[in-house]
Amino acid sequence: MLLRVRSPDGNFRFELPPTADISELLAKILDTAPNADVSTLTISNQPRGNEANLSSLKARSLESLGLKHTDLVFVNYKTKDISASSSSSALTNISAGAAATEPTRIWEMVKEDPVDVHWRDKDGKIKRGRDARFCTHAANGMCDYCMPLEPYDAVHHKAQAIKHLSYHAYLKKITPKQTASATSSLPPLTPLSYKVKVPCPSGHPSWPAGICTSCQPSAITLQSQPFRMVDHLEIASTDVIERFLHAWRSTGSQRFGWLIGRYEPYDIVPMGIKAVVEAIYEPPQEGDLDGLTLGLPWEEEPRIRAVSASASTPLTVVGYIFTDLTPTEEDRSKIVYKRHPGSFYMSSLEAIFAATMQKAYPTPSKSSPTGQFASRLVTAILTATEDGQVDVAAYQVSEQACAMVEADMIEPSVDPSIVRVKEEDRTQDSARYVPDVFFTYKNEYGLEVKKTAKPAFPVEYLMVNVTHGFPQSPSPLFQSAKFAIENRPGLEDQRVENVISALARLDAPNIGDSRLAKPGEAHKRRELATWLSDWHLVAFLDTTQLFSPDDVKLMMRIVTSPTLLDDLSQLDPLLATEGWNTLMTFTRESASAAQPSSSSRQDDEIPQDILDQIAAEEAASAGAGGTSSGIKICPHCTFENAHSGTDCEVCGLPLS
Repeated sequence: MLLRVRSPDGNFRFELPPTADISELLAKILDTAPNADVSTLTISNQPRGNEANLSSLKARSLESLGLKHTDLVFVNYKTKDISASSSSSALTNISAGAAATEPTRIWEMVKEDPVDVHWRDKDGKIKRGRDARFCTHAANGMCDYCMPLEPYDAVHHKAQAIKHLSYHAYLKKITPKQTASATSSLPPLTPLSYKVKVPCPSGHPSWPAGICTSCQPSAITLQSQPFRMVDHLEIASTDVIERFLHAWRSTGSQRFGWLIGRYEPYDIVPMGIKAVVEAIYEPPQEGDLDGLTLGLPWEEEPRIRAVSASASTPLTVVGYIFTDLTPTEEDRSKIVYKRHPGSFYMSSLEAIFAATMQKAYPTPSKSSPTGQFASRLVTAILTATEDGQVDVAAYQVSEQACAMVEADMIEPSVDPSIVRVKEEDRTQDSARYVPDVFFTYKNEYGLEVKKTAKPAFPVEYLMVNVTHGFPQSPSPLFQSAKFAIENRPGLEDQRVENVISALARLDAPNIGDSRLAKPGEAHKRRELATWLSDWHLVAFLDTTQLFSPDDVKLMMRIVTSPTLLDDLSQLDPLLATEGWNTLMTFTRESASAAQPSSSSRQDDEIPQDILDQIAAEEAASAGAGGTSSGIKICPHCTFENAHSGTDCEVCGLPLS
């Protein structure tokens, strides 16, 4: 039978047989009340009065106590008194346990990104100038026509063609004004979850054995997300994209890479955030003409994050990029225009992959009760424009998409523009509950129509657009992008020998402390600094074990300095490290070993006709001097003529 229990900890439901002992009910009550003092626990059929101590009802069955199916009983107790403990050690342990059970405000201990700290200190108001038509006040006055607007003002966003609110503008909109009420200090954001609550608060067997309105997710109505975590994707330099495209242009296989960069304020959007990409790391992969195979999670992630974080401006993984390029059959220099309004912008497979990645990289937030909310991971796609050129498209997926993927509710379809909703599954090992899913659209009459999303719905309902572009005045952290890129076997190889030969050409062993530099060596030092300021070079040197981890961090910090080329003395700490001296030793030994063969290489570079001319001149000079054997050497073909004639036996030309 089902018994309903109301206690200081809440309402609960327990399933017990009528013949069960009262001790079984006591055990279930104690599971919900760990701090209850058993000796003071009472039970009654009324809210107040008629209480009976449970310890006095031992060996009594529920049926003998008159309890029936769906009866409601009231339980009360006193909490354990920790001061009654005589042992000081026991008192310490109990105090520690009590402190651990106190509710902690997780969001207050979160360390947010620097860009979030920046915007939290700002009000984000949109300043407006004086309106010449309506403002009649003095110069230092203000009215409704010129007063600053809130960062979430709908009229301003529509006028500026801004489709989504920025993350912090959205926070300003939903955060209540500070009052004396305790609820005003609670985080305003609530992470979405479409999973069944396990265990259920009402006490019935967990899904798939049972489900009720308390533990099942509500029906889902897909809608455009009002905000976006990143408003703009900025590529610091065109060389970053060109070097990434080089692999596709050379092999025709699609490529994938992780975007290494940072987040900065974006003033074009009120309280906006942009992701600035400084480099692209390419993990091990197998590219095909129409796709690629990627291993996840990628093993090098901790090392790449540690190296990137050592830059003068700390860098991190801000997204990922992949190519989807197919040359046209008529003109191989043109690309097939496959992503457009008539087909799709982002396939269902790509959207589900983006949701999986965004769920794996949440954003720390003080505005969420869990300390995390959404993700700033951007999806960038290199695809074709309408005129057959290559362009970047940037997107994110909504929080609804992430929650549906987490609940295992959707899957990709053969049609890239369609997302399939999975069927409900009640098997124990792969249980899946799928609530009703709807989406709205405008029909041919302009009316808003709600339609069920089962079995499929358009992928556009999961997408969030992100603008992209290049800076007008590029100032990238890395000054070079010429070093070989990792994980391109057969196309570009990263080897220590290549590093040593490049350092030898730059005369690096002879470049020392700037205070001891000779006049005229500044250009060598500048060339070395430019060559070293390459993300792929620093990441490769980190794998050679020539440099210690501290030396690699120092190198990354120096080569990413914004003033490196203006103040070349910043290289001095790097040139004094043990790892650099070891590398210079290898460079000197390599140069000395190659020195003896330099003359032979010079001979190989002399054209054959010049060598023939030299031999003819030597033969002529020898012939002019005469020989005791009477042999005459032809000055034209160098044949040795034994006769006493005047012409050569081979070429027929005169011997003198």
